[in-house]
Amino acid sequence: MAVKVLRVDDLDVQVRVSERRRHVRLTVERDSTVSVTVPPGTEYAELIKLIRSRRQWLYGKLAERESLSQGRPPREFVSGEGFPYLGRSHRLLVVETCPTDVRLLRGRLEIRQDVLHDSCTALIAWYTRRGASWLPGRLRPWAERLDVACGELRIRPLGYRWGSCSLNGDLNIHWATMQLPPDLIDYVLVHELTHVQVPNHNERFWRTVQRAMPDCHARRDRLRRLGPDLWLPESKT
Repeated sequence: MAVKVLRVDDLDVQVRVSERRRHVRLTVERDSTVSVTVPPGTEYAELIKLIRSRRQWLYGKLAERESLSQGRPPREFVSGEGFPYLGRSHRLLVVETCPTDVRLLRGRLEIRQDVLHDSCTALIAWYTRRGASWLPGRLRPWAERLDVACGELRIRPLGYRWGSCSLNGDLNIHWATMQLPPDLIDYVLVHELTHVQVPNHNERFWRTVQRAMPDCHARRDRLRRLGPDLWLPESKT
């Protein structure tokens, strides 16, 4: 989708037009980018009016993102460094031989020495493979509970978003989600599955999420606190 930048008072808003959208979706990304996805034919005057009506919400989200984005711990690809997987930290072990670039063996995350020159790519590929094998079984029960027909599930880089969905039920989940504890991954899945039915974050959306997951707000708060501690290389998100 082509992206245009719309200046609304002191806010720069990235505008994307999508044939799949039926309603306007306003989002503050984890990197503090304000974006809006709109259906074709949306009038800019109406869009500006909507953004101004949500200004206080936007400022609150931006302040929250700024506080959470500070202090992301640096990580080095050396033996003994910790990388999270499903909520547990696993110590890295650099090895000379390994059947794959990266593997989890007896609680240690092994990475082959000859791929250290592009270690980020190797580790991202490993998280992606794990997500492709682990997530479908986790997704199906939630889709049944929400009575949502799932489309294709893709594990891919999504910048600073945990997930996204299309109106036909296709889900994109960030590879970094595999670092989260399973119950927070469930929250991400329920959140995106609910968007198949309810595109916006309105009262109906949160009622639907809460019916499926009564402690959704507590999980959301934990996700906000935990997110900045995860490994996310800026150049390879």
